[in-house]
Amino acid sequence: MKPLQNDSVIPLYHQLKERLKHSIEKGEWLPGDQIPSENQLVNEYNVSRNTAKKAIEELVQDGLLYRRQGKGTFVAKPRLQQSLMGLYSFSKVFKEKGLTPKDILIEIREVRPTQEIIQELQIPEDETVIEMKRLRCVEEDPYVLESSFFPKSVVPDISMLNKVGQISLYDFLEQELNIIIKKAIEAFEPVLIKSDESEYLQTEVGKPALLLERTAYDTNGVPVEFCRSIVRGDRCRFYTELT
Repeated sequence: MKPLQNDSVIPLYHQLKERLKHSIEKGEWLPGDQIPSENQLVNEYNVSRNTAKKAIEELVQDGLLYRRQGKGTFVAKPRLQQSLMGLYSFSKVFKEKGLTPKDILIEIREVRPTQEIIQELQIPEDETVIEMKRLRCVEEDPYVLESSFFPKSVVPDISMLNKVGQISLYDFLEQELNIIIKKAIEAFEPVLIKSDESEYLQTEVGKPALLLERTAYDTNGVPVEFCRSIVRGDRCRFYTELT
């Protein structure tokens, strides 16, 4: 293997990081594989311990590696990458990537909405809404903790929502309730995982995540769903194209 270049303008830690990243991307190390320890990297690449540590830390921050206390550093599962150029469904995105989606229905209940939900769904102040809370998983691994809110006029029989999971939510709305989602407005905000969210998402409190808030509208421009999702930052990546 070609040695790292000490006389390069590129820092040694970055050169080492790219070597390790290349091994992951080429499939030399698979998800769940343990990578060499810092000491092994020091000996193999003739670098300092701080150089090896910094290279690993950046790959952990990038979501390519993860640490297990007292056990070592391992290759993470690849992130889901999703374009923001149009409407998308997590279930369909997962399937298109050759992955097996699984929804765990946590609860369906009638609740009093917050002021934000009232404004987004354009409902009267005294009206209650239907909340459906789900854990969106890929092959048993949790990716998204999601709460969808609907006006009662949209879902007159809340027991019908139990079908969601067998089919995607938007397919359910179209097939069962004759509601076609025409457009959605989505906002993104970086957040940190809270204690109750960490239990569902099986990650540590304080880990970076993305808060997605989406309002979906039918063909008449009427809001039919307000959705609040907490997306694990190490599992998903969103992008857009600028022309």
